[in-house]
Amino acid sequence: MRYLVETFIVGALRRGRSVEQFLGPIGSPERPGVRYAEVRAASTSYEVYVHAVEDVGHENFLDLDVFPPFDQDSKEEEFGQLLGKAEDPQGALVLAEKCTGAVRGRWVNQGVAQDGYRDFVRADRPSSASPDGHPWPGPHTGP
Repeated sequence: MRYLVETFIVGALRRGRSVEQFLGPIGSPERPGVRYAEVRAASTSYEVYVHAVEDVGHENFLDLDVFPPFDQDSKEEEFGQLLGKAEDPQGALVLAEKCTGAVRGRWVNQGVAQDGYRDFVRADRPSSASPDGHPWPGPHTGP
């Protein structure tokens, strides 16, 4: 099973491991990109990030972490855009879901968001819904 139940999400975060969620396409056919959300443990809080990267992958190149930033002029660099912080894992998940449109039942362990990207590529990059029929979340609206 790819997706984590909430107790496993919270456990991973409390152990200092990040959780991620592939959020789908952004941009245009001429300049495609993809987004994914990340919640990670920090020293005294939990941080919520959104990553927007160019869609430069294919079935044999899926590592979202090495894709170039979608906005070349942003200060995002390789760490993503920090959307906010929360004191506990549940608060961070709520913040991530509010800011990115992420869905509670679709979080995965760190490094597994690329599996969602692989499904997206294999399904010929559907623009309106994920390969399993769930609508893509909208872009973040801020905290």
